[in-house]
Amino acid sequence: MTKMSRRAFTFALPSLSILGASVQFPRLAHSETLAASAVVPMAQMTLGRFKVTALSDGYADMPFEYFTGRPPEEIESAASKVFAARPGGIRLVFNQYLIEDGDTRILIDAGPAGALGVSGGLPAGLAAAGVPADGIDAVIVTHLHADHSGGLVAGGRRNFENAEVFIDRRDVAYWTDAGKRSAAPEFLKSSFDAATEVVRLYPRIQAIEGEHEVVPGITTVDLTGHTPGHIGVRIEDGGQSLIMVSDMMFHPAVHPVAADIGFVFEQDPAAAQAMRASFFPRAADEGALIAATHMPFPGLGRIVSDNGQMRWLPAEWAHQS
Repeated sequence: MTKMSRRAFTFALPSLSILGASVQFPRLAHSETLAASAVVPMAQMTLGRFKVTALSDGYADMPFEYFTGRPPEEIESAASKVFAARPGGIRLVFNQYLIEDGDTRILIDAGPAGALGVSGGLPAGLAAAGVPADGIDAVIVTHLHADHSGGLVAGGRRNFENAEVFIDRRDVAYWTDAGKRSAAPEFLKSSFDAATEVVRLYPRIQAIEGEHEVVPGITTVDLTGHTPGHIGVRIEDGGQSLIMVSDMMFHPAVHPVAADIGFVFEQDPAAAQAMRASFFPRAADEGALIAATHMPFPGLGRIVSDNGQMRWLPAEWAHQS
């Protein structure tokens, strides 16, 4: 497994401002498109020359038994202690991040686009940010699970027609393998199908591997485990840094409290657990500023050690002067 370099850490606190706040999974019987009239969640921060906008495509409730490594009753108890237990399980959001530097617009992930839970809000979020879909220059896909890639191809269309798409080559190989699709459980087949559509509609995919500089200051980071080509994205400029860790973390009820709690969609549970076990204490030591796809919106915070117990500390928001 590739070890993360120390460049992924040493984070200074950026200036932050709040602006507002069919994939078939087991026991998720239906999906619902987020109403266009819904309030659009949006939060922005500055990080050196970059403006980073947190957006959300929506959310889905994940049953307690989806979280592996502990009995469902223990997961439910942990969720109850932080007031996160719902009849359908734990609510996970789908965060995306738009990065702009005045010349280039890069989107990290594209959400499920109405195919899972209550979702499909990303286009409204981009519109509210004043960014048309054809104004996106690049999309970095952290991995090819359909809740991260679906928005690229929703409706059978190339929805970001001018964007270069960056995906780790290991994920491209895995999720377009017909034999692996045939052997996969039913709830994963939609990710294979979405990946096939991504490759078909974006024939000039930039198949990268591990650490890769997309533009100066934006670099992918190898976080393999959740999927073979699971990557994070490091953003750094002017002595300030942020690392987007995608599906290394899911909810404060379970992460970073316990590195041994996984998720049913992990392709290599042992590798995913090892990555969390290495990353969580190191991030706490460094005071790393982190963004995560499924943590409560806007998914920004830090891992801190509280008397030896790891916990999630949401980023403190303040109006810019």
